[in-house]
Amino acid sequence: MKRILFESLAVAALLLCGGGLFAQALGEKELSAIKKSFVPDASTRAIQNVLTTDANIRAQALNREKQGKIDHYFKYRVDVKGITDQKRSGRCWMFTSMNVLRPGVMAKYKIEEFDFSHNYLYFYDIIEKSNLFLENIIRTAKTDADDREVVRLFTSPVDDGGVWNLYFNIASKYGVVPASVMPETEHSNNTAQMLGLVNESLRRTAMEIRGMAGKGGKTSALRERKMAGLNDVYRILALCLGEPPASFTWRYKDTDGNIRELKDYTPLRFYAEITPEGYTPDNYIMIMNDPTRAYYKVYEIQNYRNSYEGINWIYLNLPDADIKAAALASIKNNEAMYASCDVGKQFDSKQGISDPEMYDYESLLGVKLDMSKADRILSRQSGSSHAMTLVACDVDENEVPQKWEFENSWGADAGHKGYITFTDAWFSEYMFRLVIRKAYLGERALEALETKPVQLPMWDYMF
Repeated sequence: MKRILFESLAVAALLLCGGGLFAQALGEKELSAIKKSFVPDASTRAIQNVLTTDANIRAQALNREKQGKIDHYFKYRVDVKGITDQKRSGRCWMFTSMNVLRPGVMAKYKIEEFDFSHNYLYFYDIIEKSNLFLENIIRTAKTDADDREVVRLFTSPVDDGGVWNLYFNIASKYGVVPASVMPETEHSNNTAQMLGLVNESLRRTAMEIRGMAGKGGKTSALRERKMAGLNDVYRILALCLGEPPASFTWRYKDTDGNIRELKDYTPLRFYAEITPEGYTPDNYIMIMNDPTRAYYKVYEIQNYRNSYEGINWIYLNLPDADIKAAALASIKNNEAMYASCDVGKQFDSKQGISDPEMYDYESLLGVKLDMSKADRILSRQSGSSHAMTLVACDVDENEVPQKWEFENSWGADAGHKGYITFTDAWFSEYMFRLVIRKAYLGERALEALETKPVQLPMWDYMF
């Protein structure tokens, strides 16, 4: 009876797939062959005994040959100090953008410690993203619900993720403030519940707007409903985060022991004073290593921004060697960089070290897992998952990079005292993008910046 069942299912599957030309079901013969491929010899049984009693496969795959071989010393290091903590939020892009600027603030005001209020900027990031979402809903109000863009919009109306251009959009519009002016709250540190309610409210508003449009509602009426929806979002944010100040007074003690005060400052005035001259998209560009696309081309992700009038995510795709050369030049000039990578890959969190051979899963499991960077991207096995500040590089006697260092935003207890050391080989495999001063780029890269950006959709596989 069992054999008949297997054979019937296999025949049925073959018939459904055009006689088996495009698919093959698992019948008894196939399952028997797969089972025979697993040979429970002594070493296999030993590994099985370990893995069935220890859930941490990564710990068992730790490559002993890598232990003690990578230190945390660097020939070139940007003058940075202090570690921030984004807690349980997706604001790494915001923390990283601000961490690049923190050393300059400490030097300007002669203070030992400083942090920005991420809560302040986060409030405006979410309200602006909410407005952009509802404007997109109005624009697509008569588009089919299963249209790819509409589906993408409703899948995630707003979230707390982003990239450097989002920081520029919001900070240049609303300014920034010191951390003590608008401290973190439970919901800025742990954003999931609040964002869930914001998105529920936005989806309700969006469905009503689509319903109104379907009945011939005028654009003015749709925008009136949008504003009512934004009132609801503002209320949720104000209750969970507090209201942002329109002006503030900041008292601090400098390194000489003097108590100083910035009185009746506005966030925009403070932003203007702490932002280095020229720190704008006119002088800085995101560079990316994406081997699935042509190099020396500029790309723009359509509608990837947080404010309606803000700039989209734009980047220049470059070979790995060009990116490393520019990054080293920036570090030598004492300028830290916004960077993002696939942080969890081959990362020993206890030591704060990343290397492509840190975990030897192949020897442990007897299964090959190696893929090219391009294949990992196209198969969704790898992609940028976290932003950090690139601050250091160690080189050999020929000035060839050997390893690099991130300043992270997971607190001082994470990694190596809050920092992550990663080898140059890891850089090649899992680093994706940097924001860098254009002056550090080579001639060919600068020429590419003059070309018209290639347009990419929001649902592109890299984003």
